[in-house]
Amino acid sequence: MITVPAPAGPGAFVHPALFYEDLAEYLTGVGGFVRDALSADEPVLVAVPGPHLDALRETLGENAAEVTWTDMTELGRNPGRILAALQDFADRHAGRAARIVGEPIWPGRSSAEVLEATRHEALINTAFAGRPATILCPYDVPGLAPAVIADARRTHPSLIERGRDLPSPAYTDASKVSADCDRPLPEHHGGVPRLEYTHGGLSEVREYAERWARGTALTPARRGDLVLAISEAAANSLAHGGGKGALRLWTTAGEGAREVVAEIRDGGRLANPLAGRRRPSLASAHGGRGLWMIHQLCDLVEIRAADSGFTLRLHMETP
Repeated sequence: MITVPAPAGPGAFVHPALFYEDLAEYLTGVGGFVRDALSADEPVLVAVPGPHLDALRETLGENAAEVTWTDMTELGRNPGRILAALQDFADRHAGRAARIVGEPIWPGRSSAEVLEATRHEALINTAFAGRPATILCPYDVPGLAPAVIADARRTHPSLIERGRDLPSPAYTDASKVSADCDRPLPEHHGGVPRLEYTHGGLSEVREYAERWARGTALTPARRGDLVLAISEAAANSLAHGGGKGALRLWTTAGEGAREVVAEIRDGGRLANPLAGRRRPSLASAHGGRGLWMIHQLCDLVEIRAADSGFTLRLHMETP
């Protein structure tokens, strides 16, 4: 028997990890969580990988129509997009205790994706602090590396393991986990040209990126997305990164796919770790609008904030 976490009380946020060994345990834990929410007339969002979506729908039967479903392999292709979607759902049901199932890490994720998804899991605790919501995060124990499970213990205040819901002794402050995610990015083998830019050079950055992108396998639409993302990143460098930056572009064979990569480095700092992870309001003149757009456009965004400066590495998968 699996203990389903109690719903969040007024102003409370609950964020347990569910460690499951097989599909039956998954359906019992997640299915019970969803049924309890529906019985309490609470809004429910289920964002999990496609095969799990299908299994849960079948388990819930006619109750499935009352749930908002999202395929996490699409929403969470870039982990930096997930938090905004979860917050949007909670905002649409303001005044009610939202229930969310979010499975951002699954077997087959690249190591870079897992690292950014771990950062996301930590930042959930900051973004939802004080909000009446419960976010349940399932983890496939046999299918994931032990280090991933260890990090889940650090990013979740409570754990559902072997049928029991208990506090996590390893739970760590989000800022510490996020800092630990700022590991050195692997260098590309071989020389990569560098374009250095400063104030007045934004058009040069765009033209350089457009010329280079035409030689890749990206579709015209995705080339446009790449150039826009690079332009936003370079504009952030000029506004917040010391007024200058450097751009490098290359293609690479990633873990299972061929990718186009753009890297932007500058001397800035990331003052707000949640920047770009919440949909900016129309009234907002600044505060992460460019970074939010970059997250929406790219298949993966790697962020590194160090004393030496700020790095964005943008990935797009080619057809």
